Amino acid sequence: MANPLTLLMPIRQDADLASLADAIRESQPRLRRALASLGTIHYARLLLLDRAAPNLQPGPTPSQNHVLAIIGEYDGSFDACIAGLAGEAGPIFDTLLQFVEDGAGLIPAANHVAPLAAFVSRNNASQHAPNQDQYQAYAATAQEIMAALP
Repeated sequence: MANPLTLLMPIRQDADLASLADAIRESQPRLRRALASLGTIHYARLLLLDRAAPNLQPGPTPSQNHVLAIIGEYDGSFDACIAGLAGEAGPIFDTLLQFVEDGAGLIPAANHVAPLAAFVSRNNASQHAPNQDQYQAYAATAQEIMAALP
């Protein structure tokens, strides 16, 4: 069974949102390659949310209430997932963490796996009540699914 990740990271009040948006956009190809190389990620996406907006959608008016979300599903243990992400996607995390509250102390991610795991656990809404339940339509791992594709 895949495990959910709903990592919600508050953005620093002084962060440049245009630079963050550029970093998110520019990181996509590298992130896709890193996640594919892990072989345990079912899917993942980055979202920029605005807690001040009724629908959480960031609008044209700057807000000091932004959150960077990483939402996905992974196979295996939480610790193995974080260690794999820190190793394969460490430089991407380093780029994004510079915009996140309490993120600077986790850079470089590859050298701070245990503190990164604690940070992710603390900010992973999927690990905290009432968000711990999920529906899954299949029990196959990401590798089993990939092996079955033509």
